[in-house]
Amino acid sequence: MHAIEEQIVLFLQELFQTIGWTGVVIAMAIESACIPLPSEIVMPLAGWMLVQAQGLSPWHTAWAGLIGAIGCTIGSALTYWFGAKGGRPLLLRYGRYILISPHDIQLADRWFERYGESTAFFSRLMPIVRTFISLPAGVARMNFARFVALTFIGSFLWCWALAFAGYVFGEHWREVREIMRPFDIPIALALLALVAWYIYRHVKRYNAVEKE
Repeated sequence: MHAIEEQIVLFLQELFQTIGWTGVVIAMAIESACIPLPSEIVMPLAGWMLVQAQGLSPWHTAWAGLIGAIGCTIGSALTYWFGAKGGRPLLLRYGRYILISPHDIQLADRWFERYGESTAFFSRLMPIVRTFISLPAGVARMNFARFVALTFIGSFLWCWALAFAGYVFGEHWREVREIMRPFDIPIALALLALVAWYIYRHVKRYNAVEKE
């Protein structure tokens, strides 16, 4: 994993050196489009390389947060519409082959109708989850304007915090990633537990139907 992340760092350094803040937009758009390009690397590196190393004040990390949030919102919006226009019809037609029924989609619709705003916002403040939340929001067709607004606000806070941390740590910005790395494990385990529970529940229901 460390070797992969070092390759990511080299890629980002070259990207930032070549196109500067546009590279941050691109990187964060990728991160928010269900592609695991860790923001915990992107934004601290930007805070050091594009702010602190350039002799700019700490307040310029707010600019980094804004640029990062723009990238997040672009990637999230694209993923949302992929889920709404492509993912939903596919799941309605073929979802049964991966244990997703129309009833499950209706449950997701009700969840996002009731808790969509808090889900869209708080998910942007969580590692791993923030990368993938846009797809189910699109499948459930959460109100798009609210989704965009809350995604931008949550992403701005997340990106600003990481960029500021990168500014503070300076050349040792990698410490930010190391500090946050332990949070990845419980979140990943919780997601795996939810998937396992989901599969168990559906298999149990299928077996009950077969016995009738």
